[in-house]
Amino acid sequence: MLAFLVLAPLLWRPFLWRQPVGVVAGKRPSPFPTAITALTKTDWLRLILLGIIFYAITQGAQFVALAYAPAVSVTLIWSFTAVAVAVLGIFTLGERPNGAQWAGMLLALAGAVVYFYPFGLAEAQFIGLLAALVGMLSNSVAAVLGRYVNRGGGLRPLTVTVISMGVGALILLAAGIMNQGIPVLRWQSWAIIIWLAVVNTAVAFTLWNHTLRTLSAMESTVINNTMTVQIALLAVLFLGETLDGRELWGLTAVVAGTLIVQIRRNK
Repeated sequence: MLAFLVLAPLLWRPFLWRQPVGVVAGKRPSPFPTAITALTKTDWLRLILLGIIFYAITQGAQFVALAYAPAVSVTLIWSFTAVAVAVLGIFTLGERPNGAQWAGMLLALAGAVVYFYPFGLAEAQFIGLLAALVGMLSNSVAAVLGRYVNRGGGLRPLTVTVISMGVGALILLAAGIMNQGIPVLRWQSWAIIIWLAVVNTAVAFTLWNHTLRTLSAMESTVINNTMTVQIALLAVLFLGETLDGRELWGLTAVVAGTLIVQIRRNK
């Protein structure tokens, strides 16, 4: 919800949105920017659906999965998102990866499996794995729907992000309050939440919708899966963790597979 509150005021900035000022033909100007008033009923339905699937279901399932299952197991299941998105994209978007892109995607997926091996599934509880599977599938559907909404270029990425995020945030906020009540947080917790809301959510999801205007759903998802590499490198730099040979080979495969997918996209 905090990320939504950060982005929402940007819709009213006049230099971003060409909103008429003053009275035109005896009518009072709308208090809403043209980015909102120009939306059709179909646009609203798609954005509401995107908010429910991408923010409420996907993010909610991720929270549940991490609460009941090891993070390694959850991340491994989510690595299969690229495969699910590629298959869904063929039937719903008409976006068919070429042979090299399939090979690159499978190489990146294999790298993720190698990196996270052994998986620790024995310790994972069934409810956590089920939530991770639901989150992976809903994330795949959201990636395809997001690509469908963004690729025409008719809607600005900020508009897509603000409206869909607002819908999902309200659902998550209501679910959180009903389940756990209103928490009492220390200033350190607020600092972390603000950082996550601004950088990891507001900025990140706006950029995500921007990439979906030009990249296919599968290409964007494969790039998103490189978070495995980024997290590993940050852990080495800031947490003093080390990588063994197997983990290095896995990360190398993820990077190589991602590069193959992107290099071959226009060939």
